[in-house]
Amino acid sequence: MQDMTPFQLLGGAGVVRWLTDRFYDIMDSDPSVKALRDMHPADLTESRDKLYMFLSGWLGGPSLYIEKYGHPRLRARHMPFPVDSVARDQWMSCMSRAIAELVVEEALKEKLLEAFFNTADFMRNQQE
Repeated sequence: MQDMTPFQLLGGAGVVRWLTDRFYDIMDSDPSVKALRDMHPADLTESRDKLYMFLSGWLGGPSLYIEKYGHPRLRARHMPFPVDSVARDQWMSCMSRAIAELVVEEALKEKLLEAFFNTADFMRNQQE
């Protein structure tokens, strides 16, 4: 178990796809994250696919995003969007709620939430 990646510990591609879809379902339906939702296109299909492909590799599974688009360059790709601590917190709210619905070990949940927060915090590009 110690040598398993988070991708494997979560249950592989199907669970990562579910996590991605649940994240966007929450974002799309919760009025408290409207500012975050408004940064996305009306049709979330491409957003869902890109996040799934990114998370697959980021969690230690197949590097689908890199194979299709090259290096993620996350911060550069998010520069066109005004990402501040409010956007970060809204993103984290959606992801935290999706993760909370997964049946996984508590230590893995904590590790994932910390990694997601650190990445989301790194995306901030607005002075506060």
